[in-house]
Amino acid sequence: MEHIQLAVNVLDAKSLVASVGAIGILAIIFAETGLLVGFFFPGDSMLILAGVAASSAAPAVLGDGAQMNIGMLLVGAPLCAIAGAQLGHLLGRKVGPKMFDKPNSKIFRPEYVEKAEEYFEKFGPAKAVVLARFIPIVRTFLNPVAGTLQMPAKTFLLWNVVGGVLWTESMLLIGYFTGDQLAPVIDKYLLPAMALIILISISPIIVEVIRERKKKKAGEGAVETEAQTAESVAGGRHRKH
Repeated sequence: MEHIQLAVNVLDAKSLVASVGAIGILAIIFAETGLLVGFFFPGDSMLILAGVAASSAAPAVLGDGAQMNIGMLLVGAPLCAIAGAQLGHLLGRKVGPKMFDKPNSKIFRPEYVEKAEEYFEKFGPAKAVVLARFIPIVRTFLNPVAGTLQMPAKTFLLWNVVGGVLWTESMLLIGYFTGDQLAPVIDKYLLPAMALIILISISPIIVEVIRERKKKKAGEGAVETEAQTAESVAGGRHRKH
């Protein structure tokens, strides 16, 4: 008797992509960015594998009949990501304080919210909304945090669109072109390639963090220099008297 797999591992991107198809992937993208219980979905790797599933490597990776339409993914994924984030922002505006004021909650853990607030304060509203797309968990919780902090809806929508398009299209196209290039040996190099791709995808965050640290150090150095100058001037005046 043919074995039928009924269970789907929601933490395994390959299992998700093979089991739910294109419509399921779009629904998961919406859930991960809009429904706070969707923070555990492997969004980055899932999008990359969805791109691979739309390439010529689909049969080798996911089996026969798993081929997806890249056009549908490129249109549907950003729309679902944007719509999901807008829902998260709306939830934050309406019920944010009540929702996050639960220290013993297993889902809305304070550390998740604190992490989102940290990025919000460190990078500013616009950069935070865009950059958070590339950071698991943060991309889920930053949207309602933005709403809770009363980030204007029009401003949020603008940067939500920018971030949603950049995130989904880059992940999908990287997977699609990687799949085509590595089709003959995709099974051997898929995992290392995905690890490298995800590292590249978060490189803007790393660059931004390094840049902020340099600015902070430069600011501290300038303050120290000003303090030393003030002390020297004051010392000179004191000696004159």
